[in-house]
Amino acid sequence: MGTELESRLLSDEQLQRYQADGYLALESWIDEAWMQRLNTTLDEYIEISRTAAPDDRRFDTEPSHTPENPRLRRINQPTDLDPTFAEFALDGPATDLAQAILGPDIRYHHSKLNIKWHSGGDEVKWHQDIQFWPHTDFSPLTIGVYLRDVDDEMGPMGIVPQSHKGQLYDLADENGSWTGSLSKTDLETVDLDSADYLKGPAGSVTVHNCCAVHGSEPNLSDRMRPLLLQTYSRADSYPLIGVGANGATGRSGHQIVRGGAPTHIEIGGRRMPAAPDWSRGYTSIFEVQKNKE
Repeated sequence: MGTELESRLLSDEQLQRYQADGYLALESWIDEAWMQRLNTTLDEYIEISRTAAPDDRRFDTEPSHTPENPRLRRINQPTDLDPTFAEFALDGPATDLAQAILGPDIRYHHSKLNIKWHSGGDEVKWHQDIQFWPHTDFSPLTIGVYLRDVDDEMGPMGIVPQSHKGQLYDLADENGSWTGSLSKTDLETVDLDSADYLKGPAGSVTVHNCCAVHGSEPNLSDRMRPLLLQTYSRADSYPLIGVGANGATGRSGHQIVRGGAPTHIEIGGRRMPAAPDWSRGYTSIFEVQKNKE
């Protein structure tokens, strides 16, 4: 660490706390100008969702969603939908914070806006993230921003301290069917009584490591709980394509957003040179070698 950006954004104590506990809570961290932009854009997409087709992949809605009574669970890939969300996640405050924690070279993975509608918005059962989108290391972290004030009644995110250092659980039932959550048996091994529920005023930020056990209760209040989430890793951490959601991160996914791409990769204790990223265009070995003559 130790760069000017890092020392400006987070204290040594905060960085050490993230490493020790696997998460951070930063109250009222996003400024009012950004909050106004983000909330205005959120409201626009809520209006769009009223008349969206049931198979519109921009939105994940509750079964009772109607034009008169919209009930959104999630806005998918917001960075691909709107320049405000893109700026915030790809070259804005969230990117700054990821860089402060992970170092100079940062890879963006994906974004989502979990809304958790009022009066019963769905719970998120206890789980870890890394099983959904495995990487070549455990540096990935997710930065969340509460777009509205969040109290205990609204189902704030709870995180089990130091769980990022423990077991990586099988998020499947006894038949091997994916459930996306810890089984009752595994939950008995987790100190849920120690969970820290990260509430706070609008603009508060949550940061959690991909291995941290976390979840949230239903929103029982009369207010929705929009949480804008964006995930990053170190640039030399690579998503494993062909497993989980790594192939469904949208147009913006997997790109380097700060610093530069690594020139070497270490796998299995062996360090090897890395080719450039040709995912957005490649001809053939013939052209590559010819152009270097």
